[in-house]
Amino acid sequence: MGVVTAVCRNEEYTFTKPQRECITLLAGLGVEGDVHQGVTVKHRSRVAQDPTQPNLRQVHLMHAELFDELREKGFAVEPGQIGENITTRGIDLLGLPTGTLLHLGAEAVVEVTGLRNPCLQIDGFSKGLLKEVVGRDAEGELVRRAGIMSIVLAGGVVRPGDEIRVELPALPHRPLEKV
Repeated sequence: MGVVTAVCRNEEYTFTKPQRECITLLAGLGVEGDVHQGVTVKHRSRVAQDPTQPNLRQVHLMHAELFDELREKGFAVEPGQIGENITTRGIDLLGLPTGTLLHLGAEAVVEVTGLRNPCLQIDGFSKGLLKEVVGRDAEGELVRRAGIMSIVLAGGVVRPGDEIRVELPALPHRPLEKV
């Protein structure tokens, strides 16, 4: 089991999301009051491509262990500063298969849809940070480390300190891809 370490939302299109005491997840929509809430895509670049696409990026989760690694490399990154809604600890988010269910606190459930595909705005926050969250593996394949995206299956309030229970999908597992 893992734990929620921070929750964030923002009503406006800005890169960062302020930390909150709690957030409310709404089934089929995302984080109540967040600019990315909705049935169809809300990220500006995706709206420009096709505003009728389903919103597979309703809730962005990031692992606090990444912030620990970044701190060791000289980057001071706190929860919400690079756009996530929920910061976690104790779960290998990037290693989860597509379709994993994450039970957050007493009621909320999100389904993992894929990897966040970070954009150049990350370097606007801190120069050189994009290279730390997107790289290449030994085979030259792109590796995205800037968290995962999900949709809300069951709503509920989520707070720092809430436990996270992982429910893997049926086999065969599909690895995460960018969404």
